[in-house]
Amino acid sequence: MDERQANGVRDPEKGEYTLVRNGEDYQAGIYDKPLPCFGCGIGWFSFLLGFVFPLMWYYATILYFGNYYRKDPRERAGLAASAIAALACSVVLLIVLLVILL
Repeated sequence: MDERQANGVRDPEKGEYTLVRNGEDYQAGIYDKPLPCFGCGIGWFSFLLGFVFPLMWYYATILYFGNYYRKDPRERAGLAASAIAALACSVVLLIVLLVILL
């Protein structure tokens, strides 16, 4: 195998690329699996469902602080969004309670 084929360089004589790896050595990676909850992940699913059932935001916050996203880093953004929504919900509830009680 010459240097051009080892680096996957285009062969100008044939006009085609050469195969660098063997097709049988394909390994399924962590990102090849679809995310749970209809493909959007637990974090985003909890974020969207939290507008109807706000306790889901707190559930996702527990998962976020429990480093659940280390299993699949694609979950991190949705879990963080749910944690921020839970914080905003808590602040709004605190203000409402203060207005009612005072």
